[in-house]
Amino acid sequence: MGMNVAEKLIHSHLVDGTMEPGEEISLKMDQTLTQDATGTMVMLEFEAMGIPEVQTEVSAQYVDHNLIQADYKNPDDHLFLRSACRKFGVYYSRPGNGVSHPVHQERFGVPGKTLIGSDSHTPAAGAIGMLAIGAGGLDVAMAMAGEPYTIRMPEIWGVKLTGELPDWVSAKDVILEMLRRHDVDGGVNRIIEYYGPGLDNLSCMDRHVVANMGTELGATSTVFPSDEEVKRFLRSQGREEDWQELKADPDATYDVHEEINLSELVPLIAKPSSPGNVVPVREVEGQEIYQSYVGSSANPGFRDFAVAANIVDGHQVHDRVSFDVNPTSRQILENLMHTGHLQKLTRAGARIHQAGCNGCIGMGQAPATGRISLRTVPRNFPGRSGTKEDAVYLVSPETAAASALTGKITDPRDLEEIYDMSYPRAEEPEDIIINTDQIVAPATNGEASAELEKGPNVVSLPEFEPLPDELTVPVLLKVGDDISTDEIMPAGSRILPYRSNIPRISEFVFEVVDESFFDRAMERQDKGFAIVGGTNYGQGSSREHAAIAPRWLGTRVKLVKSFARIHRQNLANFGILPLTFADPSDFDRIDQGDVLKVENVRAAIQAGEKVSVRNETKDETYTALHDLTPREIEMLLEGSLINVVKRRFRE
Repeated sequence: MGMNVAEKLIHSHLVDGTMEPGEEISLKMDQTLTQDATGTMVMLEFEAMGIPEVQTEVSAQYVDHNLIQADYKNPDDHLFLRSACRKFGVYYSRPGNGVSHPVHQERFGVPGKTLIGSDSHTPAAGAIGMLAIGAGGLDVAMAMAGEPYTIRMPEIWGVKLTGELPDWVSAKDVILEMLRRHDVDGGVNRIIEYYGPGLDNLSCMDRHVVANMGTELGATSTVFPSDEEVKRFLRSQGREEDWQELKADPDATYDVHEEINLSELVPLIAKPSSPGNVVPVREVEGQEIYQSYVGSSANPGFRDFAVAANIVDGHQVHDRVSFDVNPTSRQILENLMHTGHLQKLTRAGARIHQAGCNGCIGMGQAPATGRISLRTVPRNFPGRSGTKEDAVYLVSPETAAASALTGKITDPRDLEEIYDMSYPRAEEPEDIIINTDQIVAPATNGEASAELEKGPNVVSLPEFEPLPDELTVPVLLKVGDDISTDEIMPAGSRILPYRSNIPRISEFVFEVVDESFFDRAMERQDKGFAIVGGTNYGQGSSREHAAIAPRWLGTRVKLVKSFARIHRQNLANFGILPLTFADPSDFDRIDQGDVLKVENVRAAIQAGEKVSVRNETKDETYTALHDLTPREIEMLLEGSLINVVKRRFRE
């Protein structure tokens, strides 16, 4: 039987295991990607391993998240990252060069290769036929050291695309349609593979939009074939020699199947505060907005900015609206300047920001209190924008630009009547300006003797003790379904500068859920505590700070209905026991403040047995499950993956 694209990618990189859904497999990683919000911790972890330089084909570090220089912390970390890249043999993308995902696709993406990144949207590279997976920083550091990445074999979800997108509908509406159908957990433990005749009219950057936001479905990754469009893209980047064809065999099959007729799609919008809360724009049109925002890794292509420029050309955005434009790479910015599209945007009233993540991660551009913000970003979790009570809607560039003109949520198709406007298609120029100057290549003669430049905010990793035989811990916090890592460990300009200082950043854990959490946790830090949650716990960002910081505060066990993939792995990496309810209704029987007792826990998890959890407060016993592999059990017993690595090096 033939193989699909995802199976070919996995098979060609399989180090260990069998390709049966649910079975543990180990994969060789060709490339790694890190960004500054997570990369500082990755570099500290890599340093702790004592390995002189990276063992991958390509490792690249991007400075794209923490660009605001309000004080010394971000600049100091940029210098630290630069020094780490020189020391360990990593490419360094300078501040202002752009968002990691589109820049990586422009400069380093190669069909048929694997990529692991410490950013949950790393699967965007699947747009050009790569197997790209987001993971916690420690897993990325291990890949940099040459270790394979271990994961459970996902199901392959084939999505056949037919038809052609209508006017005023674009790639963002394709992934919003998937989220409308399947919500934020529909892709858990699956790789989504798109194929079919509908691909013929989707550019590589259109595919990037879809692959990027597959993460919001909970998918392990998203892949597209490497076809003539990928060849054209690489040729435009001066890298045609990196192209190889990679398509599904004619007799390939899929574990799950879906079909989308692109011709039937309409402009869609995700309402606050979840990417899965999707409805047609028609259902919410007419509401006044404060902000309209174009850019981010979820809409990074030249056409995404050019079509917005063509829509607002000759008009002025509404005087109430902040029309924020975030170029996603310096190269795209230069091409927008060269073609005149940047002039159209600025003349219409757009506020042009530096190439980077910016408001997507809460680094500036926060919306006004109680006002609507339309954004082409990938997620709209509560408070992520920087405004506590925000109202962020996810839209296409067409909807964002149309609404910027009218000052209210507007179906872009209405511009035909309002402004007598035909759909202003925008194509990337044949000969683009290529900018490679802002990426610093690793030193050819090695820099192993170079000193790491550590500012006062760069603090060594804390050490974590092994898992005890018995846990008697109170439930310090009980939360519901779909708790995101943004709610566990918030981002934003106030908090992210402490990303390389675990004790300091821990002060903000669960701040958006319960402002008293930190003080209560510190009272139990030496004794430990538990957290109880609902389904899809830990969705969203890959940031391992959402595991490390709670662990530093004293979290020893998390008992939930189900975990999001990356967060569950991060918990195991740092010695937090991840348990799930055997009977989900037991969730309702536990209250915050109840004391839970788990006896003989080390023996139970080593034997692969169910875990008995005693509620000492209510005199009840619950059965909990774990799906820990032998490798993960070793981490928990030792206290963290770093402890395991250190022991092995000592041996």
